[in-house]
Amino acid sequence: MTIAEFPNRRYLIIAPELAARLRDVTLVDLRPAEDFSVGHIPGSTHVDIYGVSLNDSSEAPLNSFLAIFRVLFGSRGVSADRPVVIYDHESGERAARAVWLLAVLGHPDVRILDGGTGAWTVAGHKLVRLTEAPPPVDPTKAPPTPPPFRGTMNLDLLATRFDVERAIDNPEYLIVDVRRVSEYRGTEKRARRVGTIPGAVHIFWREHLDAYGAFRKPEEIRKLYESRGVTPDKTIIPLCHGGYRSASTFIALKSLGYPQVRNYVSAWGEWGNREDTRIVIPEQ
Repeated sequence: MTIAEFPNRRYLIIAPELAARLRDVTLVDLRPAEDFSVGHIPGSTHVDIYGVSLNDSSEAPLNSFLAIFRVLFGSRGVSADRPVVIYDHESGERAARAVWLLAVLGHPDVRILDGGTGAWTVAGHKLVRLTEAPPPVDPTKAPPTPPPFRGTMNLDLLATRFDVERAIDNPEYLIVDVRRVSEYRGTEKRARRVGTIPGAVHIFWREHLDAYGAFRKPEEIRKLYESRGVTPDKTIIPLCHGGYRSASTFIALKSLGYPQVRNYVSAWGEWGNREDTRIVIPEQ
């Protein structure tokens, strides 16, 4: 597969293309620190944002949440004037969420490495080890902290619980629950309440990935989603538990050219822990 087959290449890059542009991009490794230390793509910086989540998508906490990521990405040298490539061990949920977050923050050219480090090594490229620990920081000599990332915010790529509530029963919207079927049906409990949002369609997020963890061919992904009623004439709101898995669905649909896709930022971690949200238990 080549990403040239996708109608919209904005969020994807493959290993051969990255290898040719390696000196011209900012590389960010989103895997756990121990994975980065034993082997990463040359020139990469590292950040692990897996524990930074949001459980209230009201305006004030949402703004604080996004401000955290402006600082985190800025501290890794991410700026709007240089392309960014983010990777995981595959086209994984960690990297997908970081790509989506940077798009929300307004980065004009941020992409996920399709297939991650697995695709990188299969293409014949090497990973390098972190051979020694960084030297201790002397606060009297430490360089200034890089500024936070600055961009023009694109909140149309993000959905809050208020957007999700308005989408229920609205024929112009479709909510896609990308969690495991056990989460969707309420047999697996990860929040105070179980089930799904009324009217949500269930499509497990890994269904659009192949056996190697890379995106399937675009025609296969399109057939998958359109067969379940997920069509580009609607505004699509994918959700999972924390905005990670659903970010992969966001990238898949945007790569197909879907014009309106809004990832639910707080996901079930917010919706399922509130008492005032509408929830249904799907029939088996």
